[in-house]
Amino acid sequence: MSKNINPLLWLGLGIAGASYLSKQENREKVMEHYHSVKEKIVDFLCEQNPSSCQDLLDKAGNPDPHDLGDTRMVGEGAMYSVEYYNKEEQQE
Repeated sequence: MSKNINPLLWLGLGIAGASYLSKQENREKVMEHYHSVKEKIVDFLCEQNPSSCQDLLDKAGNPDPHDLGDTRMVGEGAMYSVEYYNKEEQQE
């Protein structure tokens, strides 16, 4: 019996959430709450380890071409889109 209730509970929560977010003012409230919680979490994490937070701020928007981790990540991301495009073109 409990296996049948769990999916119905998730379905009910999904429907309730969708109906709540159908109004623009409710979506704005949710986004404001999301941003405030996100800001509090970032502030808390920066208090716990300020050096890592400062490293991220220094690195943001100023990528170093000699940073192999970032270079590899960017390369993989670029190759993913190229491979996806080629795959889609070959299917047609």
